[in-house]
Amino acid sequence: MRYCKNFKDYELIDSSSGQRLERWGNIILIRPDPQVIWKTPKTDPRWKTAHATYHRSKSGGGNWEYHKQIPEVWSINFNDLKFNLKPMGFKHTGLFPEQAVNWELYEKLIKKSEKQLNVLNLFAYTGGATLACAAAGAKVTHVDASKGMVQWAKENANVSGLSDRPIRWLVDDCMKFVKREIRRGNKYDGIILDPPSYGRGPGGEVWQLEDCLYDFLLDIKELLSDDASFLLINSYTAGLSPSVMGYMLADITKGRKGTISCDEIGIITSSNGQVLPCGATSVWMGEK
Repeated sequence: MRYCKNFKDYELIDSSSGQRLERWGNIILIRPDPQVIWKTPKTDPRWKTAHATYHRSKSGGGNWEYHKQIPEVWSINFNDLKFNLKPMGFKHTGLFPEQAVNWELYEKLIKKSEKQLNVLNLFAYTGGATLACAAAGAKVTHVDASKGMVQWAKENANVSGLSDRPIRWLVDDCMKFVKREIRRGNKYDGIILDPPSYGRGPGGEVWQLEDCLYDFLLDIKELLSDDASFLLINSYTAGLSPSVMGYMLADITKGRKGTISCDEIGIITSSNGQVLPCGATSVWMGEK
């Protein structure tokens, strides 16, 4: 399992009984996690002094219970990047900290390239991958169907001092955008896919990961430049294992020189050193 060791502003303190105890900067939150099926003792005193707890409803969704006053928006840093956070519906804060291990990978791949890479970030959310790529020197096209998420990503770029970098911000359905890029003949040296398990585009388009991903990858294949550096897929869908994604990448990149790695990604727990699984990543890395 791959995980980041250098995210000082985020900490998974402990986990038990379906919950995570987390530190986001100086804000302590308790959030549900279906992977946490163990019921170890909650000995850390911060279980009782957290700023807020998210309670999931049996009928769907849920709500935040605030035990202490917290800012409407606060920021945390990862290396030279800065991210604005706020409690959202369905337990989120606007950042998936487990993705930091992939941000480090993007930086490595971009910086070792002899040319400026042109990177496409699809389902780009609040811009963690976009900022990591731009900070490393890439040109980035950031695409997400949510206008609010794209605006949030722009704000993260601004507070990170990256607003002047060559980033294209697009509110669009990712599948339709890729089809148009194929017709335009545009190519990318690196492509990042971080798709949801289920979602809807701005025009009501339905995205179901298991049904849509392979055909989508056939289109993505057409956007890879001849000397492409990488193609990466993230998944939070339990039924889509790293190996399955790896098999799809092997088919999509057949005939290209490169290597494929497939693994779970996670977050190390500071209280016991265990790594909590938080999804999977499969990546093809090209060879020149």
